[in-house]
Amino acid sequence: MKETLKIGKYELNSRLIVGSGKYKDFQTTKEATLASGSELITVAVRRLNITDPSKENLRDTFAGTNVKFLPNSAGCITAEEAITTFRLTREATGIDLIKLEVIGDTQKTLYPDVLETIKACQILAKEGFTIMAYTSDDPIMAKRLEDAGAHAIMPLAAPIGSGLGIQNPYNIVFIREAVSVPVIVDAGIGCASDAAYAMELGAEGVLTNTAIAGAQNPIMMAEAMKHAVIAGRMSYLSGRIAKRPYATASSPVNGLIQF
Repeated sequence: MKETLKIGKYELNSRLIVGSGKYKDFQTTKEATLASGSELITVAVRRLNITDPSKENLRDTFAGTNVKFLPNSAGCITAEEAITTFRLTREATGIDLIKLEVIGDTQKTLYPDVLETIKACQILAKEGFTIMAYTSDDPIMAKRLEDAGAHAIMPLAAPIGSGLGIQNPYNIVFIREAVSVPVIVDAGIGCASDAAYAMELGAEGVLTNTAIAGAQNPIMMAEAMKHAVIAGRMSYLSGRIAKRPYATASSPVNGLIQF
């Protein structure tokens, strides 16, 4: 099954996006990412170096691979901070594909401040950025982000890093119905079955970091996520059977031999 994920002017063969945080070192980050088959890795540019060549640089680690970097605005709590972060990042790296996130609660839930996110999205879209916007599981806000210029909507499945899995399946479906841009389920994925479920709900992709980096065997978990996303997408496209309250025989009863 040959099918690509299109986000603005970008086209990806993998529907799995991975993160770069929480790994023990850059080499493990690289090995897990390659095992995942992902072509896109998020980088918190305020925390992880991809711009200073005089220091250990994640871009050097991935040199020669087909993996693209997706700068994110982790740590930003206002639209202005996020806008400045991406302007500086594009100037230093030339990268214009970004993951926009503005956090409203930095102490407990790490939930996004969607109003500030919309504000930043409007400005960054006018400046030519391709924007993947992290948001809550609210279909109304998802539509407003699309209207503000977002090229992909990234609703949380559960709080960041919680591993709780898909806590809001109906809202994911509602968001998918509300917008015409790709929906990438982000935050809360804990294991491969969570990723498959997200895809079966109709999401066009999944982003996960902690579930891989925090696993006892990150390389194996990364590969499991790869297969889960592929299987979930195929399952969704195949069309599941309708649910019924009672049993239905697998074999026809017409022409049954009578004793």
